[in-house]
Amino acid sequence: MRVGVLTGGGDCPGLNAVIRAVVRTGVLDHGCEFVGFRDGWRGPLEADTQPLDVPAVRGILPMGGTILGSSRTNPLADSAAEGGRSGIERIADNLAKLEVDALIAIGGEDTLGVAERLSQTGVKVVGVPKTIDNDLGATDYTFGFDTAVNIAMEAIDRLHTTAESHHRALIVEVMGRHAGWIALHAGLAGGANVILIPEQPFDIDQVCDYVQKRFETRYAPIVVVAEGAHPKTVDTPVADAELDAFGHVRLGGVGQLLAEEIERRTGKEARAAVLGHIQRGGTPTAFDRVLATRFGVHAIRAVHDGAFGTMVALRGTSIVRVPLAEATRELKVVPPERYAEAEVFFG
Repeated sequence: MRVGVLTGGGDCPGLNAVIRAVVRTGVLDHGCEFVGFRDGWRGPLEADTQPLDVPAVRGILPMGGTILGSSRTNPLADSAAEGGRSGIERIADNLAKLEVDALIAIGGEDTLGVAERLSQTGVKVVGVPKTIDNDLGATDYTFGFDTAVNIAMEAIDRLHTTAESHHRALIVEVMGRHAGWIALHAGLAGGANVILIPEQPFDIDQVCDYVQKRFETRYAPIVVVAEGAHPKTVDTPVADAELDAFGHVRLGGVGQLLAEEIERRTGKEARAAVLGHIQRGGTPTAFDRVLATRFGVHAIRAVHDGAFGTMVALRGTSIVRVPLAEATRELKVVPPERYAEAEVFFG
């Protein structure tokens, strides 16, 4: 078979490990030939490809990012239509012209949503879940999440010392649009005093009370906040007006908002640190390398078995296949019992 591979959405530690496992397993075990599509869905939309074989994937296991490039190109958007052909139709046409028998799409909710639509039109697609937010409901974990948590935890560890030295509150803003998994795990691991997540709108007075009580112990407070968290008095997260190709607003700014409010209400100095894309970059952890490798092996096996319209997923310690529709049906957010467990560590 001739198999196409693409990586869509935000870059993520472990993407190259998936690509490597797909290609090596496909070539050595199943005699497949591969073609890489550049920059997410833009690649098949414009028939933009690059060679993908065993020599091309040597040495990429520890590398961050993706050798195929990525983008947030949305073939479902009206702007993708050209010459009376929709984005989905153009992709199907280009796959046929390139003699690509099947496609492996590595990405998150948006990328896999496009993959599902392609599958409905008869294109042979297998999905691989990717998001550092760990918010895809059909899999217990996604690769990239563990790396992002470790990067955030290390930043929190470092910020403890500067907070103590200057007797100031430090607010650490981490990624997490709809789900607070990174904030929760990094905050618990880093010994934060307050953790704020999108699932639970916060009371700014209560946050300031936690901060004030922490100062009374002669220790400086650390507040970890997900970018999608927002006060109870506001219905939406802090964001600018710009939308990406899938209609998502660009989040960011809640950390600075908190720092200003804490300083104004408590009289204590406060500073915000926004980790942003630092969480996406660099080499993946051992956990993410192994999980990504397993996903890659099972994805090409699904192609070989003809199990199209599915996504590989981690359930417990096993890799299973689930329908693509299930992969994008519902986001996995932090359940109330999880942040109830965390409350014992605050203070």
